[in-house]
Amino acid sequence: MSSILLAATAAVPPTPEWSPKVALIISISCLVAVLLTFRIEKPKVGPKMPGLPLSVPAFVAAMAFGHVIGVAIVLGLTNIGSI
Repeated sequence: MSSILLAATAAVPPTPEWSPKVALIISISCLVAVLLTFRIEKPKVGPKMPGLPLSVPAFVAAMAFGHVIGVAIVLGLTNIGSI
């Protein structure tokens, strides 16, 4: 079992440390995900978010999707050497 883990750790590329650039990428991707949430058919089903015309489940889903996309962008940019 430990030899499998050691083989896997050798193949993992280095990941960037937190920086304002990484935070900006994650924030922008989350904002884009929230803006895309307005395109779904029923974004207002369920309890409402205060201050936003979205429901709580739609907002949480948009934030989760934004973080997944943001992490993918950060890892991709790190892999090509831009970050």
